[in-house]
Amino acid sequence: MSGKVLSLGNPSLPDTDLPLHERLADAIETAILRGNIKPGQRLPTHREISKSFDVAIGTVTKAIDSLSRRGIVRGEIGRGTFVQDTRPSRESRVIDLSINGPPQVVKPEIMVAAAERAARYVTELPNGGYASLTGPADQRATLAGWLGRTRLEGVTPDDLILCVGAQQGISLCLADLAEFSSAVATEGATFNGVMTAAASLGMKVLPVQYDEEGMIPDDLDRVLGRDKCKVVYTTPVCQNPLGFETGLQRRKDILKVCRKHEAFIVEDDIYGFYGTKGAPTYKALAPESVYYVTSLSKVLSPVLRAGILVPPRERRRRIAMRLRAEVWGASSLALGTGCALIEMGADITAAEHLKAEAKERLKLTAGIIDLPPLPMPEGAPHVWLPMPMLEAEKLARRATERGVRLTPPDSMVVEGSGIGGIRLCVLAPLGRTDLERALRIIAGLLSNPEEAVV
Repeated sequence: MSGKVLSLGNPSLPDTDLPLHERLADAIETAILRGNIKPGQRLPTHREISKSFDVAIGTVTKAIDSLSRRGIVRGEIGRGTFVQDTRPSRESRVIDLSINGPPQVVKPEIMVAAAERAARYVTELPNGGYASLTGPADQRATLAGWLGRTRLEGVTPDDLILCVGAQQGISLCLADLAEFSSAVATEGATFNGVMTAAASLGMKVLPVQYDEEGMIPDDLDRVLGRDKCKVVYTTPVCQNPLGFETGLQRRKDILKVCRKHEAFIVEDDIYGFYGTKGAPTYKALAPESVYYVTSLSKVLSPVLRAGILVPPRERRRRIAMRLRAEVWGASSLALGTGCALIEMGADITAAEHLKAEAKERLKLTAGIIDLPPLPMPEGAPHVWLPMPMLEAEKLARRATERGVRLTPPDSMVVEGSGIGGIRLCVLAPLGRTDLERALRIIAGLLSNPEEAVV
């Protein structure tokens, strides 16, 4: 290993919307990729980098921390910061674009501080919170305050049921609604978790036609009337996998159809913080007929399996009984860590970072792959490439053989919809270097659809 300090070349900060330290990290990574500093060699000092880029020392420190999290550099006490030799592993390992992240954006020291606070809190709970079926009252108060500030004004702690992630929240909703309906209506391509939950309850999933704003009300009217369906599932912001955002008028039109058929809505608002249209939630518009579900995993950290369910008030007790039968309440430690992060303001910083990162990754993707018009160009964690199902399955297979894992196309398409396509999770928990490599592989496959695999 060489200890020689080399120059970053002719540095310049990229013109993006990311925070200054992330732009600096990107510039240093670019210099490394160009070979200005090679694996095993030492970066210039913080002071030298500060002078080269005309930024504060503190900004350099944050940038180096970001590069360490990406696996680009490592620090050695008393010696400096060195470039990691990651080339062989980058070329050989599978790049997974099937995971709808997000990457870890909460700093390790903040996460540790929150976990320590949560651990102290849990030890003071009677029985460690074991018998708090819907979540300890003060945790529900913290999360009700967070929802009221960000997505659901007027919600109270007594409205909330805390569960093990949004997936369990969705399952609890469908289980509660199964007595009213044997089917669930949703967009022709949808979150595979809701299809799994419906199948486990013996409920049929019915496809509804959609456009750039979501389900088409006239077709929803047709489906609900034909099949006597009383349940509608939708993700109105960053719909998974189609990526659209539903505006206010469309939400009102969909609610009008649901009232006509006395149907309930399960609103999955897990990506709500990405919204740009300013529409109120379905829950705010029709609290008596909407089951609202979200979690902390997409905005804070995927390690926090902390879900929040706000059902119609008259159904809350029944759902709490079902939650007790399944897991006897969510983990007070996971919930406590999430609440501590919110109290520390980490949710605000994380949301801003994720939105900025998603926007930049969409730009990167659009520069490599010929994308259809993006329904949420200001930032979304995934994009949808529509294509015939056979082509989608072929693309997924060929990508896997080249080291890029994609979501199986048929796992997100409702039977009978006639839809086909590929979801790309651009905000998957990996660095931009790996993302760019994966995107270029996919672009090559798209441009050579008949290329033989050898």
